[in-house]
Amino acid sequence: MAESNLPKGYEPWDVEKKWLDHWEENKTFTPDPEADGDPYSIVIPPPNVTGVLHMGHALNITLQDILCRYQRQQGKNVLWVPGTDHAGIATQNVVERQLKTEGKTRDDLGREKFIERVWEWKEEKGGHILKQIRRMGASVDWDRECFTFDDQRAKAVRKVFVQLYEEGLIYKGNYIINWCNRCHTALADDEVEHSPKPGHFYNIKYKLSDGSGELIIATTRPETMLGDTAICVNPEDDRFKHLIGKTAILPLVGRELPIIGDSYVDMEFGTGALKVTPAHDMNDWELGRKHNLEVLSVFDEDGNINENAPEKYQGMFKDDLRKVIVEDLKAEGYLISIDDHEHSVGECYRCKSVIEPHVSEQWFVAMKPLAEKARAAVPSETKIFPSNWEKVYYEWLDNIRDWCISRQIWWGHRIPAWTCEDCGELIVANEDPTKCTKCGSSKLIQEEDVLDTWFSSALWPFSTLGWPDETPELAKYYPTSVLITGFDILFFWVARMMMMGIHFQDQIPFHHVYIHALVRDEHGKKMSKSTGNVIDPLEMSDKYGTDALRFTLTSFAAMGRDIKLSEQRIEGYRHFVNKIWNSARFALMNLDGKKPEAALEDASGLANEWILHRLEEVKDTMREAVESYRFNEVAQTMYKFIWNEFCDWYLEMIKPDLYSDDETRKGATLKVLWTVLSETMVLLHPVMPFVTQEVWSVLPGIENGDIATEAFPEKRDNCRNAAAVEQMELFQGIVSAVRNIRTELLIAPSKKLELIVRTANEETTALINDNAELIKALARLDSVTAGPDAEGPSASGTAVVQGNELFVPLAGAVDFESELARLDKEFAKLDKDLVVIEKKLSNKGFVSNAPAAVVEKEKAKLEEINDKKAKLTELKDRLVSVME
Repeated sequence: MAESNLPKGYEPWDVEKKWLDHWEENKTFTPDPEADGDPYSIVIPPPNVTGVLHMGHALNITLQDILCRYQRQQGKNVLWVPGTDHAGIATQNVVERQLKTEGKTRDDLGREKFIERVWEWKEEKGGHILKQIRRMGASVDWDRECFTFDDQRAKAVRKVFVQLYEEGLIYKGNYIINWCNRCHTALADDEVEHSPKPGHFYNIKYKLSDGSGELIIATTRPETMLGDTAICVNPEDDRFKHLIGKTAILPLVGRELPIIGDSYVDMEFGTGALKVTPAHDMNDWELGRKHNLEVLSVFDEDGNINENAPEKYQGMFKDDLRKVIVEDLKAEGYLISIDDHEHSVGECYRCKSVIEPHVSEQWFVAMKPLAEKARAAVPSETKIFPSNWEKVYYEWLDNIRDWCISRQIWWGHRIPAWTCEDCGELIVANEDPTKCTKCGSSKLIQEEDVLDTWFSSALWPFSTLGWPDETPELAKYYPTSVLITGFDILFFWVARMMMMGIHFQDQIPFHHVYIHALVRDEHGKKMSKSTGNVIDPLEMSDKYGTDALRFTLTSFAAMGRDIKLSEQRIEGYRHFVNKIWNSARFALMNLDGKKPEAALEDASGLANEWILHRLEEVKDTMREAVESYRFNEVAQTMYKFIWNEFCDWYLEMIKPDLYSDDETRKGATLKVLWTVLSETMVLLHPVMPFVTQEVWSVLPGIENGDIATEAFPEKRDNCRNAAAVEQMELFQGIVSAVRNIRTELLIAPSKKLELIVRTANEETTALINDNAELIKALARLDSVTAGPDAEGPSASGTAVVQGNELFVPLAGAVDFESELARLDKEFAKLDKDLVVIEKKLSNKGFVSNAPAAVVEKEKAKLEEINDKKAKLTELKDRLVSVME
């Protein structure tokens, strides 16, 4: 027999590099839009150019890759576009930190030099995450790599901005926005991270102007009271409705505040009376607009108190002001009480500074006109999986606010708007203007602000395909097929892509959206550096191979259910990779370097007929599971088929054929072996690309050496044989029952036994007799006797399989007296240990004074001993019943 062409052990690292280089050099995943095949396209959710691969990325990439590799097998013309996001604030912060180590700031460099510095960083360090994504085996088209800040995307961004402006959907105006005092920029709602924080309710007395009484108002931010411009009560509230139209005096300031009525006020919350500070609270801003209230901002962009506050407070930082305000309220008798209160606090997603609602002049997109069509498209044109996320999608669109798109930073798409210094005309244009369109002046000043990063990524599904140019890619691959993403950006990114795609392409951007779950630690906790429970995907790939990591993530990717991941699970699936490798080596060794010439139709026997039928069932399941995004079912189906059925049963059952002198029989079985192994590698390839490609590359008779371009195995209805499955279930039941008897009665594997079967019918008798040699080999038997009248001796191990009674005579196989004596000695030893542990645990001093871990260890020992005693009792009872 020839030696296998595979090394003894699978070493993934060299294999992975070899095939990654091969696919890239051969442009295996660079499709021709003019080529045949229905289009299938995915645009990668662009990771931040500053990013590092984490387990969520690894899951996302794995699932996308499974879809792309599978669809290529179906003959589709597949394009998977890679790329990164310029990540405005995040990237600027990285470079600013670098400058800080040099004792410089961005202002020291100036805008132009600073942008050059960021580009230098991007070329040198940025995009490292794409190399890590490559390591995951992503079958993307690297020739079409995109960047949200490259020239083509800049062209798209500018066209979109200008068109929306001309349509009246982009405007400039004062509005309340999320402001980071540290980053000095506006933030979108999704860039604010909310978390519960301990705080207080400050109950403050506001006196009525006419001296007729007072109102008690509860606030979590007493420092903002300097900007109060009204008090609001619910007009249905009997306590306060008579006060509507009157005024109250603002403590510490003396300004008169109108008392207004609005049903927005919750009568059950706080005191039922609300101070209204339109410049420093999002909800108060809306109340202010509705009731035409003054907007009085008392904080500047740094968070310091400005000239709109009393002089004694001017220049203070807002956090310091709170302490002073509280003391002053106490001193003047306005502070009634302070109550503990937990409330949600918004923080900057980058620097973690507390966000300050801030009124300033910004650029906005009017969202409601765009949102209507995006809402109507789900689920009629775009389906979301799991469907329960549709409700979240609708809720956000139904309550959408205009989108603040301007950012006060330098790294990003600069807003294409210019103001004429001479006449004040505002010019928005696709090309940089040289003179004012109104007065002809050349004194034009461009907007300093840049666009929110999400603005350019909202165009991603069509800008990556070459829009606004009419490219072959755009014509072929838009709309894209599916978007796979996390739930956290469902509305902030997915919904915006829907709006922009429909508005500018008159079509949805993708047919399906699959929302994958979170990857948590083995206890279900969110992974975080601070907790110390992060599992690094690159470390796992280095340690166990990328295939093992990918298969682990896939096997737990049940729709709508978070993944509980541990390193032990990844290690466990590394064993599965080894199992595949060893089974391939066994097959290759027997194939002897040749593709078998026999026809599958010539392959008879239970093992061959069963495995061919099961292979057809696996094909069916794989198609259905992948196309309905049941990724865990994909992995579990392949695991069961390869490990439990192909390796544990089929390879063992065909050994007599492989070692037979009957060349016809041997040749037919080899053909089945070759067929099942080769097609299994193709079926498994989308999940485990590397080990399958390596095995495929050494299979004899393979014409197409690149498994990534191999078609999905064709159906063979003539290989379906339901009867073989039923017969195999009975066969497995008989062999397993004998093995269980051997294990339970501690009979050595080397000891040959007899098997007597009282069969339920003639068909079973024939099946057992036809496969008697195989049953003997797998169950280590000397003889097999079967028939409806068969009888076994009383001293037998017994079992019943599908109505057939099994007897394994034990005379000579088990020394009953010696075994019972051994069990009694074991019982005595366990009882002795039990006394010692129970004495410890009944000692109150030990239980209360010993470290908790020590006490728990003793309790675990106690449980282990009781479990052992229970199992030994079962074995003793079994032996006694057999002897009787």
